[in-house]
Amino acid sequence: MSKLGSLGARLHRGEISYDFVGKRKIWYGVSILITITAILGLAVRGLNMGIEFQGGAVFTTPTKMSTSVAKAEEYANEASGHQSVVQKLGNGSLRIQIAGIDTGQSDRIKQELAKDLNLDPEKLAADLVGPSWGEQIANKAWEGLAIFMVLVVIYLAIAFEWRMAIAALVALIHDITITTGIYALVGFEVTPGTVIGLLTILGYSLYDTVVVFDSLKEQTKDITKQTRWTYSDIANRSINGTLVRSINTTVVALLPVAGLLFIGGGFLGAGTLNDISLSLFVGLAAGAYSSIFIATPLVADLKEREPAMKALTKRVLAKRAQAGAEEDLTEAHGAGADAGEPAVVGPRSQSAARGRGRGRTPGKRG
Repeated sequence: MSKLGSLGARLHRGEISYDFVGKRKIWYGVSILITITAILGLAVRGLNMGIEFQGGAVFTTPTKMSTSVAKAEEYANEASGHQSVVQKLGNGSLRIQIAGIDTGQSDRIKQELAKDLNLDPEKLAADLVGPSWGEQIANKAWEGLAIFMVLVVIYLAIAFEWRMAIAALVALIHDITITTGIYALVGFEVTPGTVIGLLTILGYSLYDTVVVFDSLKEQTKDITKQTRWTYSDIANRSINGTLVRSINTTVVALLPVAGLLFIGGGFLGAGTLNDISLSLFVGLAAGAYSSIFIATPLVADLKEREPAMKALTKRVLAKRAQAGAEEDLTEAHGAGADAGEPAVVGPRSQSAARGRGRGRTPGKRG
């Protein structure tokens, strides 16, 4: 841990760095590839929408059922003629949900399920869900997402500048697309919990991005008054300076979500946790990636198109070229002196030689 802290301090001070901005074309290519894969997953497989969005029925058995989940799913598929989803709840009861059935079908399926599960039909609870309720949830979610995006763009444009607002918006769309694409590829059910998870990750996704943007804004004040760094150089320093902080916060946020997804949903079989935990896990990871590899390099790309930044880049590169030429000339003179050629003694060397005797006490020799 001390080594990690030392690494973070050295990154913050600029003693070491990784060229994230310089290799931005690689990160753009990786993001485009992942995004295309996610879009193909959505187009080919689609989202596995829950009954809240399609309508259907949910049957809940009494506690401590001896019937296995696989057997109950087989009974439900045969009784309904539809694909069913069966989950074992924490109290030992079974939750059987079947999408796309109406009230008449629900009564018949309830009777057959009760018979197959050796239950009194009155003890098998049945709840009908209409598709209109799910449609209302989806519409509200889209409205909330649109309002959130608009407010974020306005705030970032005021607090920072419009280029940073555009970069943050691109990063958010990138994160949402990847998360929904993963849902399509994995086949997890989309429920209201999924929608809540998607809206939640937007804030996490912006957190690291805003931290880097704040550092970048601070370091680029009066940037055109110097000739040492280009805008891309300072953007890269901002990423490196906040890199360890971003990694630490992301890991700390991912650990409990990973516990929900892999231990709660996978090992313990609490399938009701999968819908929200997967969206949080993928969204947090994608948000950390986009803040480092997408948002800030994109800001650097947009800023470098400005005439003032182009002029600054020319001055910086010219100064570096001049410094490189002087260094090569110095090395050439040093190599000549080592080969036995007479060294050039300039005024600085002569003045230094004349000044060696100053400060000695008269009459004494050292």
